[in-house]
Amino acid sequence: METGQSFAPILIILSIAVAVLYLHLTGGSGKTRLYLAALLTGVALLLLVPSFDSSLPQWWSDYLPTPRIQLGLDLQGGTHLLLGVKLDDAVKSQLSRRGDDLKTELTQNKIPFDSIGLNSDGALMVRLKSADERDAFLNLIQQSAPDLTISSVSSPGAPTYALNFKPEQIAETKRNAMDQAVETIRNRIDQLGVRETTVMREGSDEILVQLPGIQDPERAKELIGKTAVLEFKLVDDSHSVADALKNGPPPGDEILYGPPRPGGRTPYLVEKPTLMTGDTVTDARVRPGGRLEGPYVTVDLNQRGAQIFDAITGQNVGRRLAIILDNTVYSAPVIKERIPGGHVQITGQFSFEEAHDLAIVLRSGSLPAPVEIEEERTVGPSLGRDSIRQGELSFVVGAAAVLIFMAVYYSGAGILADYGLTLNILLLVCVMAALQATLTLPGIAGIVLTLGMSVDANVLVNERMREELRNGKTPREAVKIGYERAWSAIRDSNISTFVAGLILFQFGTGPVKGFAVTLCVGVLTGLFSCVVVTRAWYDYLIASRKLKTISV
Repeated sequence: METGQSFAPILIILSIAVAVLYLHLTGGSGKTRLYLAALLTGVALLLLVPSFDSSLPQWWSDYLPTPRIQLGLDLQGGTHLLLGVKLDDAVKSQLSRRGDDLKTELTQNKIPFDSIGLNSDGALMVRLKSADERDAFLNLIQQSAPDLTISSVSSPGAPTYALNFKPEQIAETKRNAMDQAVETIRNRIDQLGVRETTVMREGSDEILVQLPGIQDPERAKELIGKTAVLEFKLVDDSHSVADALKNGPPPGDEILYGPPRPGGRTPYLVEKPTLMTGDTVTDARVRPGGRLEGPYVTVDLNQRGAQIFDAITGQNVGRRLAIILDNTVYSAPVIKERIPGGHVQITGQFSFEEAHDLAIVLRSGSLPAPVEIEEERTVGPSLGRDSIRQGELSFVVGAAAVLIFMAVYYSGAGILADYGLTLNILLLVCVMAALQATLTLPGIAGIVLTLGMSVDANVLVNERMREELRNGKTPREAVKIGYERAWSAIRDSNISTFVAGLILFQFGTGPVKGFAVTLCVGVLTGLFSCVVVTRAWYDYLIASRKLKTISV
């Protein structure tokens, strides 16, 4: 749905409600407020039609907003995933990037070294050419890498050192990796088109993902789990791939494979050094290709990436450049000329779905560490239907009991209160549909609780009016004093409930947040329907001199 259309329903409701409230505060005509309240009721019913009837004609969607109530995982079924993030790998990856930076700094400072790389324990090992560079190397580390610890490793020949992050730096790296992983997974799911999902952190290294109504959970899991490390490396055409497969790759090379195809995976012999990574990607889009090539993905780079890519293509004209995602070579085109501007094309005989998923992971960025599915549960739609029926039954029984009690116990005033209660629930559900909020079982509980809060407000008003009539006040005075004296108690109880709802929303998890949203919206609609709308009826009778008695 377009943004403007999604905001239209809530703007319509707010405009009418604000008009009614303004007239109430300024002493406007009770008759006008009644007309506006009736209009508000009609608009609410109109906006709720799409939520209960999915087979609407086309003209309805063309001319009228069509917001729908979104059902949560417990009501419509879906997939529940608990992902474990390998944070130690994030630390190793960060340390490996520091090793690449260190190579550049050592070269710039003319400090010869033999090798720099991670060992099996995840430490960054640096082996110098000779002991003559020891002091210069230690001074460089002290100045440029204060977040690293350094220790000497006994080894024959030239001095060797092990570098590691300090404990506080490791903790910060893991914390940042978790935040980035949550945001990246959320972005990928949003672009997949799954609505009203839950993506939240669980514990120190787990992420909870809930996908209501997901139709293709396997595709979603594959998309979520992709690390999406994009790399650009040169293909080594000077050696035979067949020889490398038989005898092992030459020093400085590695064997990578293309994506699975009917004819098997194509092997590539590529040079190990990474010329550029995907952190320079700003956008990725699917483009339709020719009949033979199929769709491809265009990638836009930022200014730094454009400069790097310009230099890479300018220095390697005639060679093949491998575009690698998660150690899979998606394409290896020949560089025919220098390519300025930072625009890259990735081709590879994709299906449209494959190209679309590739564009999603490139746009959302790479995960800072691999993730694995630790727990998976599927909630069937039949369970969701049972939950809906039970929730509807509890609401209908509770609402009917309240409405009957109010009508019997307070007579005419009770029937007016019933209209306020009905309008309250109608507005609450309509606002949730307009906001496209998620309705869950806790949300249904919040609606029932809202009904109870509204009843409490109406009971306070009616009891105050009944008390004033017993004290000999006229109906006009009883209405005025009844609303004024009940207002303080209504205000305090609703403010405390609203604040409690805000706290639940801020610090609660998914189901608790659904309850909090319903509760907070219900408090506002309840106050409006009880204090503003029902009062309009009495003001109308008083203004037209028809209020002779109050049936309460």
